[in-house]
Amino acid sequence: KVPSPTSAPRRSLRTAGLFAGVGGLEKGLSRAGHETALFCEIDPGALAVLESRFPGVTRHDDVRTLRQLPKGVELVTAGFPCQDLSQAGKTAGIEGSRSGLVGEVFRLIEKHRAPFVLLENVPFMMQLSRGRALDVIVTTLEHLGYRWAYRVVDTRAFGLPQRRERVFLLASREEDPRAVLLVDDAGAPEEEPSGPVAYGFYWTEGIRGLGWAVDAVPTLKGGSAIGIPSPPAILLPSGALVKPDVRDCERLQGFTSDWTKPAESVSKRGRWQLVGNAVTVDVAAWIGEKLALPGVYDDEDDVPLPKGRPWPRAAWGSREGRFAASVSAFPERRPRTPLAEFLRFPKEPLSARATAGFLSRARTGSLRFPPGFLDKVERHLERMREELAAAV
Repeated sequence: KVPSPTSAPRRSLRTAGLFAGVGGLEKGLSRAGHETALFCEIDPGALAVLESRFPGVTRHDDVRTLRQLPKGVELVTAGFPCQDLSQAGKTAGIEGSRSGLVGEVFRLIEKHRAPFVLLENVPFMMQLSRGRALDVIVTTLEHLGYRWAYRVVDTRAFGLPQRRERVFLLASREEDPRAVLLVDDAGAPEEEPSGPVAYGFYWTEGIRGLGWAVDAVPTLKGGSAIGIPSPPAILLPSGALVKPDVRDCERLQGFTSDWTKPAESVSKRGRWQLVGNAVTVDVAAWIGEKLALPGVYDDEDDVPLPKGRPWPRAAWGSREGRFAASVSAFPERRPRTPLAEFLRFPKEPLSARATAGFLSRARTGSLRFPPGFLDKVERHLERMREELAAAV
């Protein structure tokens, strides 16, 4: 893998953001000097954020009624809905009523052959229906004359204590997309932090699976299986069991605190969903830097990807063939602030009811936890019950 040539001139691309959410992709791209010409987003709360944070940029509220892209657009971005692809969602697949909206992206780029297309979604897309969703996407791009490359990228690579993996797929009609997405590789950390660290987990789970992270929060998400805003729980080294403030979760996504506050004009509870569905700004900024100044990709270690085989964590291809790439989810490995030190805003203790429910599921399930973890959770429950009794 060869770094970007320092003698090459930087470039700035004119972009159109489809399924823009609160502008995580575009905020990151703008850090690298790229310009946003259009936002397309249907959620009223997200539109309120875009109006406040990107004044003057044209907005459209429904991709299905967007007739064409603005003239001069060179990069189309689309974090298309993942509800039908997510393991936590309906898993209806690419034909689902929401994730199937990626077809609108193809409609628009078929009419306006933008030089670059950047798609983002959940890694489960590679597994669902034996990878049919991803196959449909890359086959369509190949039919439209694009070369493509994709890679799973972890937010932790950029110094943020959130274990969040997302697939980023870049397609290009004119250039080598590998020179953007695949040239940087720092390699995954060899081991988890040790000693007194914080643990992030989802207290709504605890029997067969558990969103879990060491010295980080698990992937922030828009809601829980029971339909409520779902911040993770964090067991701090002190033994306190808390839920983070939404402003810290914005920071965990690379935004400034209160980035989504304009959404409160629409819904007081909607900010959690917007933050959970967003693209991490720092990841987008890295992609933006590579788009501004691509490198040179060395495919010496890559191997052909036979039809019908599972999708790897990184790959590239065109009409001529498809290949697995040997890169990790860590393009960089920036220093990471310990989670307990990262949190700035007041934290809410996990309630006795929520703690008791999690403990009950965890004690009867088969999941394994670090030594002493459940004992600390038990002590937190005792403290919460004592406080309740004193209040009564």
